[in-house]
Amino acid sequence: MDDCFICNKHAGTIETSGIIIYEDEYVYVGHIDKSDKPNYLGHIMIDLKRHVPTLAELKVEEAKAFGTIMARVSKALKDSENAEHIYSLISGNSVPHLHMHLVARYPNTPKEHWGPMEVYDWEAAPMGDNDEVIKLCNRLKTYLEDNPFE
Repeated sequence: MDDCFICNKHAGTIETSGIIIYEDEYVYVGHIDKSDKPNYLGHIMIDLKRHVPTLAELKVEEAKAFGTIMARVSKALKDSENAEHIYSLISGNSVPHLHMHLVARYPNTPKEHWGPMEVYDWEAAPMGDNDEVIKLCNRLKTYLEDNPFE
């Protein structure tokens, strides 16, 4: 899939913000990339490695891996980053390669900014450059390594 952004990201032919948080034979986890614009800290992407457009095409082992890492990363965001809520979203409208957005909502976020994309509109939202994204990725990566799924 030469023209697929996510396939190219996995192949290393394009560079994105942060570092790999987690990777196995089925999934790839990293921070969202905002093309050199400030990133909302804690907007995590879980990509299926195999190129399929929707959840309907998952194989059993892929579904297990996808669900497990979704739960683990959500817990990492809560425990490591003090998120009070995790939004999850799969759209597929822009990139037809299965990926899930996990977006942390932090304490004191006003209710009018609750929602996976609404948090971006809060003027006090935690935004950061690539160095801050890398630090967050490293904290999540360490959390996942230190806290195996039980």
